Amino acid sequence: MIAKTPEPPYYAVIFTSVRTDVAEGYGDMAIRMVELAEQQPGFLGAESARNAEGGALGITVSYWESLEAIRNWKRHAEHQLAQQIGRERWYERYKTRICRVERDYDFEQ
Repeated sequence: MIAKTPEPPYYAVIFTSVRTDVAEGYGDMAIRMVELAEQQPGFLGAESARNAEGGALGITVSYWESLEAIRNWKRHAEHQLAQQIGRERWYERYKTRICRVERDYDFEQ
């Protein structure tokens, strides 16, 4: 599902990851993080994709009203625990990019 975002400007956090072979607990934690993010002030939506064949590469983009909202999300205690477990078990590597969305446009048939 494509996230419904407001008129720019707003911010995007792009989380690109390469998974390990460990799957136990990952799906439940991913669902919990989305549920928790949705409760955070300034959260606008998220989109996520992983290689079609169950591959290791995945990208999640979350959208936020402000840099302050992003900082607050990064510092949230339960999110920090998920980050720690992710580094220990689920991720071989990852990169997070934060950017300001200046323009967007869409198409729908």
